[in-house]
Amino acid sequence: MSTVRHPDDHRGAQGAPSTDRSTRSAHGARSAHAAYSGHSGHAAHSGHSAHAMRSAHSAGLRHVLAHLLTPLLMCVGMGFAYLGAFAHPAPHHLPVAVVGPPRSAQLLAQSINDRTHGDLEVRTVGDRSAAVEQLKRQDIFGAYVMDAATGGAKDAPVGTAGAGVEAAGSAVRPAPELLVATAGSDTSASAVQKVFTPIAAQQGAPLKVTDVVPTTEGDPTGQGLFFLLVAISIGSYASVAVIGGAGAVLPLRLRVALASGTSFVVSLIGTAFAGPVFHLVDHGLPGVWGMAWLYSAGILLIGTGLHTFLKRWTTLGVMALFVMLNFTSSGGVFRPELQNGFFAALHSFWNGAGFLEGARSHVYFDGYSLSRHVWTLALWLVAGLVMAGVAGAAEKRRRTAKTEKETETAASAPGPVPSRSYKCMAPVDADEETEEELEEAVGV
Repeated sequence: MSTVRHPDDHRGAQGAPSTDRSTRSAHGARSAHAAYSGHSGHAAHSGHSAHAMRSAHSAGLRHVLAHLLTPLLMCVGMGFAYLGAFAHPAPHHLPVAVVGPPRSAQLLAQSINDRTHGDLEVRTVGDRSAAVEQLKRQDIFGAYVMDAATGGAKDAPVGTAGAGVEAAGSAVRPAPELLVATAGSDTSASAVQKVFTPIAAQQGAPLKVTDVVPTTEGDPTGQGLFFLLVAISIGSYASVAVIGGAGAVLPLRLRVALASGTSFVVSLIGTAFAGPVFHLVDHGLPGVWGMAWLYSAGILLIGTGLHTFLKRWTTLGVMALFVMLNFTSSGGVFRPELQNGFFAALHSFWNGAGFLEGARSHVYFDGYSLSRHVWTLALWLVAGLVMAGVAGAAEKRRRTAKTEKETETAASAPGPVPSRSYKCMAPVDADEETEEELEEAVGV
């Protein structure tokens, strides 16, 4: 028996697959929308992370550039200081003497003064012993003895003004001699020798050079005391960053005590270098130690006081004071008579010159003018104490202002002040700043 299908039955049979397809299409649409939404959320999160990373990089770059300013300023400062002081050394009113018969010596001195146009200040001295005495007092830095055989006391006929004296018709030629004191400055002695060697050649005789105040065997170039100054200076100003940075939480009186103790240790190290280690000094070592302590203490106290105001710029500040202006004006490489007026003026009162000239006076020149150089160091120490006092007053004002502000904030706040986060974060920030400052100081 055959079964007849109704057209509706055919539509119903075909309708089930259509419903399934619709369901799958709706599910696919929801899946696609969910996938799109998830992708959009991930993209938004990635964009936010990239923006945060760029912001962090920008902040880090600004931080690095700010710290790069310090070495760049050091480069500029060192260039101006060292090249300005040492690039073009030339005599400026360098005092020298001519030893000989009055008439001959006066003519030669006048001739040299006319030719040098004020580069030298030539005076006349009656005899050789008087010239030696003036060299030992550093009143002059060279003495030209016209005839060493007679000690400069025998008169003779005068030749040309620039040629000195020569005995007319005599078979005996004069024996000129140049007296110098290399312990005072080897470069000054060399400058004097360059002036008088051609004059001796015009007399037809070789120039005999006599060093009346030589340096010790352990310091043949005379530069040893200058490099001792450099070592003590570095030990002193580098310690400032440690005491001022790592010790910032300590009261000022304790930092001043640390500075004094550190200067004592630095001076002992410097004295060991000068004496038993390198034998730069063969006598008078206790006096050198005393001046080294005064010098180091002045630097440390000034630097400790400055740190209250300069913070991370303290290293640059003490380098300007005790390297750029200090080493260049100390007289260790060139005395002020071979430098321009600026550094020559600094030499008269700067602490590095006080230490170096004081050490030279004590070791080589029988203490002549030693008291003046010691007073220079003492005044710098007083300046350090004054700076520490000013810093103490400033820190006290800051603490008072901070306490008053905290009291006002606590009184005006309706509830407890959420200060825990600040208390937690402030030491971290301070530690980071201190660490950066110490790294800069060590790098310098």
